[in-house]
Amino acid sequence: MEKSKVYFIKEINADNLIKIYEALGVNLEGKIGVKVSTGEDGAKGYLKADLIGPFVKKLNGTIIECNTAYPGARNNAEEHLKVAEKHGFTSFADVDIMDGQGEFKIPVKNGKHLEYDLVGENFKNYDAIVNLAHGKGHAMGGFGANLKNQSIGIASRNGKAYIHSCGQTADPDKCWTVSYEQKDFIESMAEAAKAVADYLEDNHKPIVYITIMNALSVDCDCDAHQGDPVMADLGIVASLDPVANDQAFLDMVWASTDEGAPKLQARIDRQSGRHITEYAESLGLGSTDYELIEL
Repeated sequence: MEKSKVYFIKEINADNLIKIYEALGVNLEGKIGVKVSTGEDGAKGYLKADLIGPFVKKLNGTIIECNTAYPGARNNAEEHLKVAEKHGFTSFADVDIMDGQGEFKIPVKNGKHLEYDLVGENFKNYDAIVNLAHGKGHAMGGFGANLKNQSIGIASRNGKAYIHSCGQTADPDKCWTVSYEQKDFIESMAEAAKAVADYLEDNHKPIVYITIMNALSVDCDCDAHQGDPVMADLGIVASLDPVANDQAFLDMVWASTDEGAPKLQARIDRQSGRHITEYAESLGLGSTDYELIEL
């Protein structure tokens, strides 16, 4: 079987983001949704307008997001849009909080934990998707990149609760009080990511995966008190395979000689974060075996 191709550019800038997208050789057409984390109010690591704006404008893309399950400044569409504006996203694109008008169910095939995935109602309005992730640590998932951006990120507020509780409740007020095994949460994220990929494939809607590996904090952009970066920027990776792209990010974190890299590694392993790529591979979402092509 042919290895998945992962493209890599070391220098992070707006031109190279466009260049790595073009290397994928996919011409996205129609209404294009660009899934990015808008960042919690108070966070600082989210992807900035000057870096991603030219790329999103080139695609005539819409920034797509969903509300958070946790209490904060982004758990309803009205307040979420204010944060998106404050963080510069509305300066270069329309922003669609996809679950502002509701949600719909998509099937989870062969899941151990989830029976379905709940995604923002407006997700169905897009003809093509760019999963544009910021690679960094995460308090609950260990790390966040394309798989997390596709699971928790595209899930509605209730859908996030359903994933976080490993399928026990879709109530955001109850999901934080149920008990679950950490590995089950990691697997639930992978199952939701696979559900989104299946939904897009079944509806003949293409998706591409890009992860920008900068501002590498052990905390997620969803953390209002996000810590400073612990290691130097790694670059940008892009692929048509989300498992390969996340695996490339992990491999670069582990291969790094940066003195801060062990801090990010420890955060990822404390939460069994690396399990997501192997489990996603077992679901048929992609491959951990890849060929890295440096541009």
